[in-house]
Order: sequence, then structure tokens, then C-alpha cells
Amino acid sequence: MVYDPKDPWSKKSDQLEDVLRQAQSQFKNLMPSSGIRNLAMAALLIVLAWQSAFIVSPDEEGVVKRFGTPVRTVGPGPHVKIPLIESVLQPKVEKLHRIEIGFRTDRQGRQQMLAQEALMLTGDMNILAIEFIVQYKIKGSANYLFSVAEIHETIGKAAEASMREVVGKSKIDEALTTGKAQIQQDTMVLLQSILDQYQGGVKIAAIQLQDVDPPEAVAAAFKDVTNAKEDREKLINQSQSYRNDILPKAKGEAAQVVNQAKGYAQARLNRAQGEANRFVATLKEYTQAKDIISKRLYIETMEEILPNMEKVIIDGKAGDRVLPYLPLERLRAKASAAEETKP
Repeated sequence: MVYDPKDPWSKKSDQLEDVLRQAQSQFKNLMPSSGIRNLAMAALLIVLAWQSAFIVSPDEEGVVKRFGTPVRTVGPGPHVKIPLIESVLQPKVEKLHRIEIGFRTDRQGRQQMLAQEALMLTGDMNILAIEFIVQYKIKGSANYLFSVAEIHETIGKAAEASMREVVGKSKIDEALTTGKAQIQQDTMVLLQSILDQYQGGVKIAAIQLQDVDPPEAVAAAFKDVTNAKEDREKLINQSQSYRNDILPKAKGEAAQVVNQAKGYAQARLNRAQGEANRFVATLKEYTQAKDIISKRLYIETMEEILPNMEKVIIDGKAGDRVLPYLPLERLRAKASAAEETKP
């Protein structure tokens, strides 16, 4: 028979034929009748054929052992092995395995915390009770079955050690609130690294924190601290809301005052500029007719100082030649009007 390396049945068939020939020669010596020998040979062939064939399911991987030592792995489908010499283990490589750390679930679905596993020390010297789940799949059947003894228990212990290391570098506030996702991720990476060093043949699918709580003995104190932090956050939010409300108003009022000041400054500047221009123009006229401008300024000043008083203007030279002018008629008219207004 010619051996085809692409045919998985060819090599095993040659080995099977050798075994059958040896068994046939032994039965020929033992059996006196050819009919009985043929019957025995047929029965032996049936048994050997049944013992040599096996089928691997789609969600399994076959690990073939020879005298207890793994020699090869096979995928889904029909395969053969050497009967009485080789045996097959078929672990579920697509199954998602689950390990509980810090608690156990009984058959009734009730959970009970295991303080020895759950209690862990944080980086700021606080104690937390942490319960979590490890989920994994088999990625190397031979290593999973033979490299590590009690692989399921080993994964649990490695997961507990990884979680303790990660929590030991975290603060209690992070573990109780916003840092849970990061703790899960860091623990999964560390656990996978440890199992790869052990050649455990597993792939960590997820780390899920179930409960992260302070121990019962200090739970009341932690609750008070949590309430105080919530009150603090509430006050901070209220103050920020007040700030967000009052600050735009203050900025608006300040901008209004600044604009008014700028407008007033511009008005004063324009006024000053106008007065300066007026003064320059007056100065120019004054230089051309000083006497007239002096009289004009004097008269305008007197109008501003004595706005409600009757005034008579007499030229200085004329005043030297005539008697002083007294407006008697106007004075009498004013006196009569005053008498009439009396009750």
C-alpha cells in the first residue's frame, strides 16, 4: 500500500494491517479449524476497527496519547488511532469556562462570600471585599491537559493573586467608583501573562467584578463617608451653577460700564476737542481785534454770572460825558407788579 502524506488514513491503515497480520498468524496456530479461524478473524477485525476509529465534534479538539504521552492533536472530523496503544481526549475548546473568586454559588443559586479570597488591601491601606468571575477558553489542548496539574484551580489562584496585585496599586475610591473597568483590564492582562508563563494553554476571555464593598465591620463608616462625598459633590455642583449664573451677569454689567465709560470718554474728548478748536478760532480772532474780543468775552462772562439781572451797557467814553443812567421806569414797573402780587 502506497502512503499518501495528505491522507490521514494511510499511515494508520498500514499500522493497522501489521497488527492484523500478527494477530492472524497467532490465531492460525491456536485454531485447528479454518472456519473457526475465519470467524475469529472477522470478530477481531470488527473489534479492532471499532477501537481504531473516533470522531471529533466541531466544538472539540482531539489529543491523541500513546502510552500516556500526547503525540498529536487533531481537529473536528473522523480520525483513526492505534487500538489498544493509543487513546484520545477530546476537550471542549469552544466552551466558555467560569471560575468564581471570593464567593461560591450553590445549586439553589445562592451566593456566599469567602472572606479568605475576597478581602484585599488597597494601595491607600484600606480593606475591600472583592468578588469577581474569570471566564476563559482552551487555546492549546495539549498544554491545558498536561502542562499544569489542576489547571482549573491554578487559574483561580493566579486570578486571585493578579487581582490582589492590581488592587494593591489602586486607591479605594477608584475601586469603589470609576476605576472598576481599569482594574478588570489590568487584572486580565496580568493573569494572561502568568498563565502564558505556565504554558497553561488557556485564553482569558473576561474578568468581571461582581461586588466591591467595604467589610461589614466598617460598612456603616464607609456609608457615612460616601454620603459626605455625595453632599460635597452636591454643594460643588450648586456653587458651580451659581457661578455659571452670576458670572455672565457680572461680565455683562462690567462690559456695559466699560462701554459707558468709553462713550463718556469719547464725548468728553470730542467736547474738549471742540472747545480747543473754538479757543483756537477765538484766539485767531482775538489777535486780529483784541479790544472787541475782550469786550465780547467780558459781556458773555457777565451774562453767565448774572443771568437774571437787568443790565445796561454804556460805552466807557460816553459814560464820561453823560450822567449815570438809571432805568427808573423799569424799576417802578417791577415795584408795582410786586405790590399787585401781594395778598
